[in-house]
Amino acid sequence: MPAQPDRLATAHPGFLHGRSEEYTDLFGQAPVVFAALSGPAHVLEAASPAFFDAFTAGRTTTGMPVGELVPELARQGVLDRLDEVYRTGTVYRNRGAHLVLGGRRAGREEFFDITYEPRRDAVGRVAGVTVIAVETTAYHHAQLLAAEQRVLLEQIARDAPLSEILTGMAGAIEELSPDMIVSVLLLDPDGLHLRHGAAPRLPGFYNDAIDGIAIGDGVGSCGTAAHRQAPVIVSDIATDPLWEGYRDLAKRAGVAACWSTPIRGRDGRLLGTFAIYHRTPRAPDDQDLALSAAFTRIAALAIERHRAVEAGHAAQEREKAAREDLAFVLEASTAIARQPHYSDCLERMARLTVPALAPLCAVHVVERDRIRRIAVAAATRAEEGFLSSPGLSSEIEGVVARVLASGTTVTGQAGSCPGALSARLGAGGYVCVPLATHGRAFGTLTLLTTDRPLDGHVVTLAEELARRTASSADNARQLTDRAGLARDLQAGLLPPELPEVPGATLAASYHPGGEGLDVGGDFYDVFPLPGDRWALMIGDVCGRGARAATTTGMVRHSARTAARLLNDPEAVVTAINAALTDRAVGEECFVSLVYGELRHTASHLALKLIRAGHVPPLVRRADGTVEEVVQPGLLLGIAPDPDSSPCGIDLYPADSLVLVTDGITEARSAGGELFGEDRLADAVGALRTSSPTAGVLLDSISTAVAAFAADAVHDDQAVLVLTAT
Repeated sequence: MPAQPDRLATAHPGFLHGRSEEYTDLFGQAPVVFAALSGPAHVLEAASPAFFDAFTAGRTTTGMPVGELVPELARQGVLDRLDEVYRTGTVYRNRGAHLVLGGRRAGREEFFDITYEPRRDAVGRVAGVTVIAVETTAYHHAQLLAAEQRVLLEQIARDAPLSEILTGMAGAIEELSPDMIVSVLLLDPDGLHLRHGAAPRLPGFYNDAIDGIAIGDGVGSCGTAAHRQAPVIVSDIATDPLWEGYRDLAKRAGVAACWSTPIRGRDGRLLGTFAIYHRTPRAPDDQDLALSAAFTRIAALAIERHRAVEAGHAAQEREKAAREDLAFVLEASTAIARQPHYSDCLERMARLTVPALAPLCAVHVVERDRIRRIAVAAATRAEEGFLSSPGLSSEIEGVVARVLASGTTVTGQAGSCPGALSARLGAGGYVCVPLATHGRAFGTLTLLTTDRPLDGHVVTLAEELARRTASSADNARQLTDRAGLARDLQAGLLPPELPEVPGATLAASYHPGGEGLDVGGDFYDVFPLPGDRWALMIGDVCGRGARAATTTGMVRHSARTAARLLNDPEAVVTAINAALTDRAVGEECFVSLVYGELRHTASHLALKLIRAGHVPPLVRRADGTVEEVVQPGLLLGIAPDPDSSPCGIDLYPADSLVLVTDGITEARSAGGELFGEDRLADAVGALRTSSPTAGVLLDSISTAVAAFAADAVHDDQAVLVLTAT
């Protein structure tokens, strides 16, 4: 019975032609892969251009079994699936099907979401199979890229060897893009040369030849990029003058193009170069540039982390040699920390240094812009009284003033001590160490010796003891200052200033909750995207303190990174959610978020907005009406799939988008009543006499909340307003 459709097609050749025209009209140049197959042999009846492009290298051949037309499908199970659908008449869907094709990209791996549907004749019998597929290769590669980046970041976090991280990074890129060859060069400590870092697919002789190349203009792509501190793209090594001295080497290595990007640290200093080679002349496209930028940032993180770890190891070795001395510091600092008052801490420190560090000690502090001696200690009471005498005060205070002014330790030897100090005490040397907190010296610890020189160990121990004592002595002041410090840290997690967005004005505010000492989790951000687009977001991390600050920073940086790689708000939110849900067990942290992307058209601002468990955004129209955006969406960090979808919003001149955190809507009156979303909408729509700017709307919201809650802020409050101009 299944053979009948084949006989029908053979007996009536015009049948195929008519159906082919029908399918051509239906699919045209659509990117969907479509194929209509007939009979048990699966004869290709008609197909979309995308099918021929992907499977047959553009050959538009029909009327023959698809297994003969595309032989590689048989060994990959596609024909077996066609047989099953033809035999059973049941639809089959295969998401993420992996195929190696010989079509447009011969030998390249491709991924598709494929649907196999039975085709039935007029009486309901299965006459063939319809195949509809959508290529998902780019999405699959994006997922792999994100996964590889997470692996590399995890390696950096666990302090894996730098060579392992860089080699793994190069391998990941080369696996995703087999036509690329990756090389990383590291800045030599002399700052003038580049050293080999990683290049697993470049020949050994090539790596040896460029190991130690000088930084300079015309020294290939990498030497030039390091010199110019800017990307250098050489699409054809054979003709580019930058490679004049290295063309033969490149030819031997079989490379014909090289794009190099300088790797810079957070402070902007050069760390090395990240280069992508190609076997044939080629210029990078936008995806190549984005890939290079992303992995250059990861390389920078790895190198900086490696340097920090190396510095830590060196410090540990130095500390090991002075273990016994440091034990003294620990015991002394513990005893000092037990003292209840500021002056007691400093007096206790002075007495603990004698005679362990030196036979004579004096402690001075700055009070009301004047230097005052607050404690002295000596081996005998006579010497202690002598240190307290007015005759020595000016001599010691001269050194103290120098240390307070510079904030650094000052040392001197016998004969260099000021005035009569050396002669009258027989001092062999002195060290004056600042007592500093928060980068400010508020006092000094001065040690004098009469029987032995002050060696490096004593100076180091004095500095460490002074550091710990300063912390304990200034504890009361720190408690007062910590609230301000928390606010400063929160401000560091927010944009330092709002950017200028074409076609719009922006206004934002952040108010920390109460007098708490912990950093809150409210944040907002606005940043540019490729293609003259802008991203904006506002969110709230559950909890407070360092963990909330860490999560806030991760969400902001994940959003900025993902938004530049993924041209889709839903994908960006999914990436943020993945970063949250991939955290280690016990580190769950939930985030509410509104994320949107906008572009400026000739007549208005077009937004795509996603709401993930956050306070609903408000849209205030130019006529004063207020609309609530109630697009559903789960909190981020709860489940692998945030189940969010974008909502389109058009803002015309004088229209405004208002985003707030729940510190606004949950502000409470003296009677415990919530401010609520209705009062927020009233505050937004209250200004009906004119078209208010973003700043005016922000002031209206802040005034309404402050009046309602009587200026009591129990939770962080953030507001972001965008008004179309």
